[in-house]
Amino acid sequence: MSLSDKGRAFINIENVVASATLKQQIDLNAIVRVFPGVEYRPEQFPGLVYRLKKPKTATLIFSSGKMVCTGAKSERQARKAVLKVVDELKRDGIVILGKPEITIQNIVASAGLGGYIDLEKATYGLKKTMYEPEQFPGLIYRMDEPKVVILLFASGKLVCTGAKREIQVGIAVNKLQQTLEAKNLITYEGTEKPRLPPLPEKELEKEQLKVDQAKAKQLKEKPDKEDEDEK
Repeated sequence: MSLSDKGRAFINIENVVASATLKQQIDLNAIVRVFPGVEYRPEQFPGLVYRLKKPKTATLIFSSGKMVCTGAKSERQARKAVLKVVDELKRDGIVILGKPEITIQNIVASAGLGGYIDLEKATYGLKKTMYEPEQFPGLIYRMDEPKVVILLFASGKLVCTGAKREIQVGIAVNKLQQTLEAKNLITYEGTEKPRLPPLPEKELEKEQLKVDQAKAKQLKEKPDKEDEDEK
């Protein structure tokens, strides 16, 4: 933890993992011939590694037409990287017929709450936790909504994984801070509590709508499943 992070609440997106499919077979050897800078060792790994300097990412390309992009710092950057890789391949003669279908698979973020967390008490104060300090200094907390896994440290620093959208990271970290404060599991040095950056209202509304739609879909599918079970 740097000195500037001490007593400060923040969230940083560290890595966005996106998958994509081209729905066609890709000749990886043809890519190697055109782009000698790529990494391809089929005897060790079936995927080809295509690196971009801007945005700084690495994209795995498989002969099935599937792709995995890592290293992006935002959803937008991840999508931009995949599209740029496809455009560069097409520009240099690799036959690609359609546009890639891109899905964000995981967002990894680091954050700080600006206080000290009592991990021993948090083990009982939070649900779905795992804490074995003799093996690892962090507490693992599985949040149900949004569905993320948070690795918590006594310093107030944390790592959040499993989010599919950036707004989910913000919601999860804010929710965690509120819960820790409500249960007296976090203490701050100064009189003023560090506050996380405010979440954009429009993004919050969109996310709530998606959550409500997902719940409605689950409720609709549940009776159908029960009917099938009865049969």
